[in-house]
Amino acid sequence: MLLSIVIPVLNEAQTVPLLLAGLHDALRGATWEAIFVDDGSTDETASILERAAFEDHRVKLLRFSRNFGPQAAVTAGLDFANGDAVVVMDADLQDPPELLPRMVELFEQGYDIVSPQRTSREGETRFKRWTALLFYRMLSRVANQRLAPDVGDFRLFSRRAVLAMRTLREQHRYMRGMAGWLGLKEAMLPFERKARAAGSSHYPLLKMLRLAWTGVSSFSAFPLRVSMAVGCLLSGAGFMYFLWVLYLALWTSETVPGWASIVALQCVFSGMILLALGAIGDYVARTYEETKSRPLYVVTELYNLPLPSKSLTRAVVLEGRGLQGEITEDNSDCTGLRAEELPLYDRLAGVR
Repeated sequence: MLLSIVIPVLNEAQTVPLLLAGLHDALRGATWEAIFVDDGSTDETASILERAAFEDHRVKLLRFSRNFGPQAAVTAGLDFANGDAVVVMDADLQDPPELLPRMVELFEQGYDIVSPQRTSREGETRFKRWTALLFYRMLSRVANQRLAPDVGDFRLFSRRAVLAMRTLREQHRYMRGMAGWLGLKEAMLPFERKARAAGSSHYPLLKMLRLAWTGVSSFSAFPLRVSMAVGCLLSGAGFMYFLWVLYLALWTSETVPGWASIVALQCVFSGMILLALGAIGDYVARTYEETKSRPLYVVTELYNLPLPSKSLTRAVVLEGRGLQGEITEDNSDCTGLRAEELPLYDRLAGVR
């Protein structure tokens, strides 16, 4: 059995050597490949992985032309993975390599997806833990998803789960929700998540909020329904206020409330209108971006990986740089040939 490990990396020069050592220790006696996807690193990450690929054919590298984001990096790794089982994990060692044998055992018991579930989150603030719990609960309810709390992108997929994931090619990607949307047989594996081995997180608060919004808007129209419900409530409140003012004006001698009340109501209604228009505009913008069908990523270099024998939907793979392997029927032989030694194919491979 071949185990493929997909690892998106962005400026992880400090942790990559530690991760490689951990993989060698955890997977002794197993047949495996580690597919690193360089998502536009600007430090020494790429050169470290290039040297590792020259020394060990099991280490494979995809390099993007620029930063396309971690969700696109995971997508590219799944597109090129050839294993009977495929694990997606981070490079910061918060996803422990020593958990891989146990995940494989559960896979061999018949599970299509094995999801390690964090029982502790070392190195994270109380605010981040609380907001993460709130988000998972909210998304599970509004999107009607089987989204387990404290489960990230660290997962094992069976071969048929990977093939199913490859068919989901939307532009705005939330891989955790997509995995739950498939509805395949899933096992939970509790583990204690440690702090980063080195470096700093690439997910600041603003980026986490953007990912959370992608998760909600990609699987539910809940924000639009909320804006409609709040709009109805405010409209009802405004109508009741109008009746009250009308009563005061016609049947009493009291002064009608002045400009302060009018301004307050105007602010409330204007804010609600802008909020609703913003939610609608975001959905329209996402629809517009989907209609353009632009590639999810552009690969400029391959190391120990062949050019795809079949075109990849919404992906660009440029030929000519890196250390590439022979193109075989199952794409599993990835040793030994440079790009210039390969037969000439279309200059642009894998575009649809």
